[in-house]
Amino acid sequence: MSENKMGTMPVNRLLVSMSVPMMISMLVQALYNIVDSMFVAKLSENALTAVSFAFPVQSLMIAVATGTGVGVNALLSKSLGEKNFAQANKAANNAIFLAFCSAVVFAVAGFFLSRIFFEFQTDVEEIVDGGTAYLQICTVFSFGMFFQIMAERLLQSTGKTFYTMITQITGAVINIILDPILIFGLIGFPKMGVAGAAVATVIGQTAAAVLAVVFNKTHNHEISVSLRGYRPDAHIIGRIYSVGIPSIILAAIGSVMTFGMNKILTLFSTTAVAVFGVYFKLQSFVFLPVFGLNNGMVPILAYNYGAAKPDRIIHTIKLSVVYAVILMIIGFAVFQLIPVPLLKIFNASETMISIGVPALRIIAVHFLVAGFSIVSISVLQAFSHGFLSLTVSLIRQMVILLPAAYLLSLSGNVNNIWWAFPIAEAVAVILCGSFVLHVYKKEILPLFRQNAETAGSEERRETGKSPY
Repeated sequence: MSENKMGTMPVNRLLVSMSVPMMISMLVQALYNIVDSMFVAKLSENALTAVSFAFPVQSLMIAVATGTGVGVNALLSKSLGEKNFAQANKAANNAIFLAFCSAVVFAVAGFFLSRIFFEFQTDVEEIVDGGTAYLQICTVFSFGMFFQIMAERLLQSTGKTFYTMITQITGAVINIILDPILIFGLIGFPKMGVAGAAVATVIGQTAAAVLAVVFNKTHNHEISVSLRGYRPDAHIIGRIYSVGIPSIILAAIGSVMTFGMNKILTLFSTTAVAVFGVYFKLQSFVFLPVFGLNNGMVPILAYNYGAAKPDRIIHTIKLSVVYAVILMIIGFAVFQLIPVPLLKIFNASETMISIGVPALRIIAVHFLVAGFSIVSISVLQAFSHGFLSLTVSLIRQMVILLPAAYLLSLSGNVNNIWWAFPIAEAVAVILCGSFVLHVYKKEILPLFRQNAETAGSEERRETGKSPY
């Protein structure tokens, strides 16, 4: 089999060709998040708050799906770089099995525990009823989401990110079209309210999953997925989760942080919770393109690590940091210049605007350095140092951000709480810098030495000279 483009194409062109489709699809996903909440906000502020309360659980589902996908990406791309195609196929088969198991767990938990989850956060009946219906639908029918993400990860692992762009755009567009129809009961459909937003979401995810599976069957010829006679491979699953579990925990910490922040903000008002939910929808326009960049970067790093090409690894990391920082600076400027129009997208009241404007401007300060942190965490994951990436996230969100937010809340001014984000990010940057340097010395530098020794041996063989 000929060399994959991840080992031969010029690095900048390769990174752009793999990342831009992912960034476009992530922007469409961000648009879907905005539109979804925009329509829900037209129902009432309580409806928007219900969706905001559900966000940590949705984030947890995505954390499990994408975290497992990171482990699959790292193993599969590295296996292809090593030309170990049998191991690559085993990784793909076990990935599908893990997606199914994850969906079953969330379906059962969501059906029985959704109402308890909402009652723990609030006693407002409208929020509890609407949120429970929304969350039960999203969890019980989460098979589409899990299979979509996993099938897309298989495409990404072999560099076929164009097809993942198509699947994600398809799912998002279907969701956006169905949102107003099902929420408000248009063209003969019943008015479903908040539940309609959930139904639109799962239909879009299922359609994208089917399309992603078709693309793998028809265009992803470097790996072969076949469940005929399949048996779970404990060794392969262990290798996937050696990277995947830290990645899952890393992303799940974000869900815990969001839940904690919601509890702190509830002490002030449910409007403050709604503002925080709106912030997460808006910041997805900034962060998701950077995550798309990372999704293009990780397979390149893993492949070239397996192929022992350190120059391409270094070049990829440098370019990724530059592009990420540029994207985050643009996001910072937008949040500073037009916070009111951004909030009015969600039918914001004067009270929400009074809380939301300083919130967006203060939180956005951490955008200026977050680009470096995001890329660094993905670099750690690409080299199977999931524990280090987990350490960064754990310290940033649980040791620094949440305690800082609580202490700042004691001032009695909700605006002070938002400063916890820049404080936590400053600590994260320091940790990321030191951990990436450690990975460079342990993983990348030895490749330079190995290649130098190999080149020296070949030169001696060609000249017939003895090393003695």
